[in-house]
Amino acid sequence: MKANKISIEADGFKMKATPERLVQLLIAGLFAQALPPAAPVQPQTSNVVPALGAEWPEQGGYNGGLVPARGDVPAHYLIVAAKDAGSFEWGRRGIEVEGLSKTDGYTNTQTLIGNDDERKYPAADACAEYQAEGHHDFYLPACAELYHCWVNVPELFAKDTWYWSSTQRSANGAFYMYFDDGYQYDLGKHLELRVRPVRRFFI
Repeated sequence: MKANKISIEADGFKMKATPERLVQLLIAGLFAQALPPAAPVQPQTSNVVPALGAEWPEQGGYNGGLVPARGDVPAHYLIVAAKDAGSFEWGRRGIEVEGLSKTDGYTNTQTLIGNDDERKYPAADACAEYQAEGHHDFYLPACAELYHCWVNVPELFAKDTWYWSSTQRSANGAFYMYFDDGYQYDLGKHLELRVRPVRRFFI
């Protein structure tokens, strides 16, 4: 025995179905109107951290490794500029700058360039002026940050020269790093040594 079918016609559209099927279609239509529209699917952003020493796209340099939180500075990755900024004097031999840190190169650099109306701290100036991929927050690393680089990415630095840190030892000298063997000591601020800018990437 064939099931009874009902014909429906509206706005030129014709449909013939059993009463049970029409009820199913009606319920489905009511649910479709009641449910909110589907949210657009957002593409997933990659959170993959490049290998140590590898270029970090859009960050202005290479991955120098994770630096744990210390004091008021949250944990962050140290981004090492792709190249040296040049060779410069540390500056102002005979003048002891107060408040410089062994670990916080960013604050050191801000202190030095803030006291530098006549460009008397060339190494810090060169790093603060360095820009890459739209980033202009580079700085002269502190001695602990240079040691961090020697531990993690020594291959990014020249082995036959010395690099200035932003850490002062005395009125006459500041700390430097020799990447061939990880040796650190101080030299006269009037000497021209290599400088490599770094920046922080907080994630």
